[in-house]
Amino acid sequence: DIHRHPELAFEEHRTSDLVAAKLQGWGYAVHRGLGGTGVVGTLTRGQGRRLGLRADMDALPIQEASGAEWSSVKPGVMHACGHDVHTAILLGVAEILNGIKDELPHPVKLIFQPGEEKNPGGATLMLRDGVLQNPPVKAMYALHVFPDMETGKVGFRDGLYMASCDEIHAVIHGKGGHGATPHECIDPIVIGANIVTQLQQVISRKCDPKIPSVLTFGYFEALGATNIIPEKAVLKGTFRTMNEAWRAEALDLIERQMHELVKSQGGRLDLEISKGYPYLENDPEVTDSLRQKAIDFLGENAVQELPLRMTSEDFAFYSHQVPVCFFRLGVR
Repeated sequence: DIHRHPELAFEEHRTSDLVAAKLQGWGYAVHRGLGGTGVVGTLTRGQGRRLGLRADMDALPIQEASGAEWSSVKPGVMHACGHDVHTAILLGVAEILNGIKDELPHPVKLIFQPGEEKNPGGATLMLRDGVLQNPPVKAMYALHVFPDMETGKVGFRDGLYMASCDEIHAVIHGKGGHGATPHECIDPIVIGANIVTQLQQVISRKCDPKIPSVLTFGYFEALGATNIIPEKAVLKGTFRTMNEAWRAEALDLIERQMHELVKSQGGRLDLEISKGYPYLENDPEVTDSLRQKAIDFLGENAVQELPLRMTSEDFAFYSHQVPVCFFRLGVR
């Protein structure tokens, strides 16, 4: 049902209604509106530290072409990242926990979060609205489906796991003209090409080699022709790393160098750097505890160690507030 009715970031109204109705039916204390469309269900049985379990709910602007009977009924919107699975799993967890609530040693807070796929990230908005308070959360867990891993297996990693993610949006204004007379123009394509190549030195010569870091420009649009130099070029890219001090320094270097490169060639730059998610760090104690439970339950062969990933995840915001474990669920 959730897969058939996907909703984009911060538009998860139907999904939130479904989640809230299920939680209320099982007797959870339900709070709505955190982060806009977020839902929190609290089970207050047990004592001591409260555990937070998080699932994201938003889909992506992708046209589904699977042909499956449960395909999206919304044109151009699809659960292509598995958040429908995460929401369904956490609802299943809610039902199970309610059935054994008298046995629970700790209170539990179930967090159904909007907007994981879009800056500023639903996690920041839920944190702003006090999701880790009333009652306070001492540790958090989240999973993500992982097509690279076989079904029946789970993966863990202590410490640094996923990168921060910032976006670069640039418009280079030049002076258009005929391709046969480039000396009468200010070519934004050449300027943009210089930016793409020269900014790689920020990584290769300014970054400590021990810090994972990547700068990628994945969008370069300049609508001229074979013999026409256009008026402007548009660049879009992403910068990712796993160190907050270097992240701040690198973004400053990127901004200054882009302005200097454009100015030195006679152009003008409109630049927006959108600061996104921080790096994600798994707490060793919390992660090792869950890893051991997985070994006891599934067997040692079903539990794998995960490599570093330069992808990003807004669960990282929680990891800078409380100890967390973000792990992977094999679905291949």
